[in-house]
This record gives sequence, C-alpha cells and structure tokens, in this order.
Amino acid sequence: MSKHTDIPLSGAANADGIGVGGADGSGVMFDAIAERYDRLNRLLSLGLDRGWRRRAVRAMNLSVRGHALDLATGTGDLAVEIAQTVSSATVVGVDPSAGMLGEARRKVESLELSERINLQQGSAEVLSFDDHTFDAVGIAFGVRNVSDRVAGLKEMARVTKIGGRVVVLELGEPRGILGLGARFYLHQLVPRIGGLLSGHREYRYLQKSIQAFPGAPEFADLMEECDLEMLELVPLVFGVANLYVATPRSGSS
Repeated sequence: MSKHTDIPLSGAANADGIGVGGADGSGVMFDAIAERYDRLNRLLSLGLDRGWRRRAVRAMNLSVRGHALDLATGTGDLAVEIAQTVSSATVVGVDPSAGMLGEARRKVESLELSERINLQQGSAEVLSFDDHTFDAVGIAFGVRNVSDRVAGLKEMARVTKIGGRVVVLELGEPRGILGLGARFYLHQLVPRIGGLLSGHREYRYLQKSIQAFPGAPEFADLMEECDLEMLELVPLVFGVANLYVATPRSGSS
C-alpha cells in the first residue's frame, strides 16, 4: 500500500537518529551548501567517494532495465552512477533540499540523462511509492541525516521488491590502530579545510553527524530490526566508510 501524506522537509538527527526540529541537518542547511557539497564529499571521504559509489552500484545487483531509488540523492552522484553503469536502468532520486536537487538537475541535464533520472523533493521517512516498486534502493552518505532512521529503513524495505537490494553507503569513525591516520585526518585536518569550504556552522554539523553515527555492527543490527535481512557488511579503508547490503524480509510490508 502506498503512503501519500505531507512530507516533512526539515529536522536533524541527534545521536539516536531522532529528529530535532529546526536544527542543523535540515533541507534548509543543505540548501546553503549545495554548490559546495561535491567538494565536501571529496574531502570527507579522503577523495575515495567515487569508487565507493561504484561499489555500491554493483551491490545493488540491478538488471539492465532495473528500476532504482536513490534516497538523499543530494547532487545526484549515486543516481548518475547507476544510470551510467547500468545501461537502461531508470532512477528516481529523492531529497529534502531544493538547493541540492537544483544542482542535481543541472548535472543530470549536462550528462543528457534526464529521460532516465527523475528527481523529486521528499523525505526518506515518508515515501509516496507503492510497496515493492523498486528493484533496488540506495542511499549514499545520507542515512546519518535521516531524522527517524527506523522509519526511513522500514520505508526502504517497504518500497523494495522481495529479492531486491537495499544498499547503504555511509561514513563512519575509523577503527583500530590502522585507522589512527584516518582519524587524525578527519579530526584535525578536515575541520580546518571543511570550515573554509562549507562555513563553520554547517561543517560542524557534518563532522559531528559522522562521530554520532552508530558503529557498523550496531547499525547493521538496526537494519535487521527494520524488516531487512543483512547480506553483507563491508568496511572500507579501516571503517572510514561502510557498505551495508540487505534485502527485504518476505512479508515485511
């Protein structure tokens, strides 16, 4: 059954993933940094985000004419990667930020992908799609900004076809001794550079949202509690990012 309701377009996530009205993380905040967001992603991900997106697309396991949903599409990088990798796939990209969607539309039009990528303003927690609509659902570097992660994950499970894939790519706190260099980069160097690129208020939110995000095993457990069956959890570069691959549980909607 589809859900058609008013879509909340603001609200931040606190450490527990519960909305904090009017705080950083809203669509309005991302409107303010939309033109600089691609550079921020390069910075936050040590310049590795493009390769990670390619890996996420492979994990979606889409057929040639597959139909995918890209949540928190932002400037459209994951949607574009899907369309360019899977020759006849169609993609719906959803984001709460009008500014980010404006950047995404310019990118999609410049690559002549408008016929295959449909961009819409909306929230991950309340999707206006029927049950089992998509062959795969992906969200890259956006789930930590979802106000109510439980609701968002359950919606991802609901709109994905049984046997399809739900793929989450998200930044995290690097773990272990081998992650010391990455932690120094994230906590000492990135704040200085990021403040110059995005504005100190916006950047502080982005950095804190990474620190507050649950550890990979805990987030995988949360996905299991939200009508999803985990298939794979892949740490990337000592946990600078993690790739979570799941499928909806049969009879979950």
